[in-house]
Amino acid sequence: MSFFKKLFSGKLETPKEKSIKKQEVHLSIDDLFVHNFINKGGKFLYCTTVEEITNNLIGILDENNWNAITCLNEDKLSKFTDSLSIEIDYSINSQNPIFTTCEHLISDAGSILFSSNQLKEKKLNELSTHFIVFAKTSQLVKDMGEGLTGIKNTYNKNIPTNISAIRSFSLESDEENFVSTSNSNSKNLYLLLFEDL
Repeated sequence: MSFFKKLFSGKLETPKEKSIKKQEVHLSIDDLFVHNFINKGGKFLYCTTVEEITNNLIGILDENNWNAITCLNEDKLSKFTDSLSIEIDYSINSQNPIFTTCEHLISDAGSILFSSNQLKEKKLNELSTHFIVFAKTSQLVKDMGEGLTGIKNTYNKNIPTNISAIRSFSLESDEENFVSTSNSNSKNLYLLLFEDL
């Protein structure tokens, strides 16, 4: 047997096998979000009850040895933080891990969309690197366009400002790309996703 025959003696794919490999897989928007979110390094906890949310929140705090958090959106999150035995700070200027809500979950990018309703006037890179986000399954949207339309429809004449998204959930810096490091919005992020549909 010649050298080339040995080298190429592996089975060649038939056209039918090639077409099977090329077929796209279509996921529902919730499956697509979870897939993209986890692939980007996000930590995801699915919850069906308020007790599960509180227990998972306590687990996150214990796992990271955090004894204080900054709670943004106190009116929406106090039902989860009232029973915590840690320091709760309500100042946006704190560098404690942040517990907040969001506007939407963007499925095709696996990202989380925020506005001034959560972040006030702060840019994401000015805030703590640790985020815990509470969201509901009804906040899932297909893409950024749907997310922005959702904000416009929800707030109608009082559209919030400072709309931004966390797109990466890995804190490992890219040393070769030093230009983007100061502009990075990467966060160590936990998502508490509540089933409300």
